[in-house]
Amino acid sequence: MLLLAGCGIFGEKDDPTVGWSANKLYSEAKDELQSGNYELAIKYYETLESRYPFGRFAQQAQMEVAYAYYKQGETTSAIAAADRFIKLHPHHPNVDYVLYLKGIIWFNEDLGLLGKLANQDPSERDPKAARDSFDAFKDLATRFPDSKYTPDGVARMKYLVNAMAAHEVHVARYYMRRTAYIAAANRAQYAVQYYPDSPATEEALYIMVKAYDALGMADLRNDAERVMRKNFPDSPYYRGAQEKQSPWWKLW
Repeated sequence: MLLLAGCGIFGEKDDPTVGWSANKLYSEAKDELQSGNYELAIKYYETLESRYPFGRFAQQAQMEVAYAYYKQGETTSAIAAADRFIKLHPHHPNVDYVLYLKGIIWFNEDLGLLGKLANQDPSERDPKAARDSFDAFKDLATRFPDSKYTPDGVARMKYLVNAMAAHEVHVARYYMRRTAYIAAANRAQYAVQYYPDSPATEEALYIMVKAYDALGMADLRNDAERVMRKNFPDSPYYRGAQEKQSPWWKLW
């Protein structure tokens, strides 16, 4: 017990923030955040909240620490901090910003350096982050339609819908290569049904035509082809093209 007590006193003596006011802690945390020293900023924000749990500085720290975690690359901690802020302060005037931040955090979640070096199509990735991002932006648009963050959130939602549709088509394409035609047709049909206005719809219909043709389902094949010709009369797939030259996702 004496040893533990001694260690505690020693640690406290080494703490440069001892005696700092809430204002001082917040100012130092803000300076470190703006300087890109996110790890130290996080420490200051968390120290501020633990010592001064009430008041505007604590609320501001709870919000800004989420951004600091995000910039530090700690996605899980950033989302947890954002969710905690929303739960503790559901009527705070900056809740719209925190919802937008959640959407951005998930939006920018990717495979890291190797994924970037491989120039990987986002449709090939796990769509969970895309769905979480979409849900955050949808919550923002629903609760705060007049927020200054909502227009960008809505634009990103459209992108995410395209990404999720393209993911379904990517899976359908995989099943086609494996000659799993029923599975391919089902995934393509799902994309057409739930994401009808996405750029991936064209290829989804093409996969349905090819899959039903391989299965000998003439009626379903003809129905899919009729819809495809009506909506995409000049589709390159009629000329034997396997894929578009410029993927939709590179336009973002």
